[in-house]
Amino acid sequence: MRAAEQALIEYEIAVETFRVEVENFSRLHEQKLGPMYARLEELDARILEARAARSGDPEDRRRADEARARLMPIPGVEELLHGWMDGDGLFPEAAAMLTDQPVRPPQRVRPSEGARKLFRDLVRKAHPDLAQEEKERARREEFITRVNAAYARGDETELRELADEWAAGPKVERRPSRAEELYARLEWLAERKDLLAVIAKELEESAIGAMLRLAPDDPDALLDEIAGQLTAQVAEREAKLATLLDTP
Repeated sequence: MRAAEQALIEYEIAVETFRVEVENFSRLHEQKLGPMYARLEELDARILEARAARSGDPEDRRRADEARARLMPIPGVEELLHGWMDGDGLFPEAAAMLTDQPVRPPQRVRPSEGARKLFRDLVRKAHPDLAQEEKERARREEFITRVNAAYARGDETELRELADEWAAGPKVERRPSRAEELYARLEWLAERKDLLAVIAKELEESAIGAMLRLAPDDPDALLDEIAGQLTAQVAEREAKLATLLDTP
């Protein structure tokens, strides 16, 4: 186990070192080449607009408008989406409105008399303020949270199950043997190594990671080379745009 721990530490150091290299190189890549990429996209859009102005072709105008739209930020996105969606996606009400489905009002839950009685009994017995130790208080708070959720749903069956659970008392956990602890530790180390392997593979296969592998000893020289290529492309686009604008 000690050997596995040490090997994992060394592997983690290697992965973290590479992650920092990728992150730093990505930042340099964006700082040095980002404006050049943006300039190329702007020139491409202007070329399409100039071509559309000359030809009057609706298809040319469509292409020009699409290219310009890709460069323009969408106005008021945050204000538009506020109250419509969160990190998990559209709220059900918003999805219903966008799909012309009727919006259902929230259902009112009226707990039965049995549910109300179970709820009151459980709160009286398991209230956190009855605990004298912090660990017991935490256990009661977690339990009461489940009780409140079941009562809010009016689920009398779940409340009965919670009542049985409370009556049975806290579970007594059996302490694992030393051998079980060691095996569990080895399993965790193996899982951690597998996770790091996935992270390392993603870093290596990323665009920035691939660029670093092309020039591991001098990545700055690679950036200079790409910058030279982009400069030539910018000059080519500028000449093409000038020709379109000058030609009657």
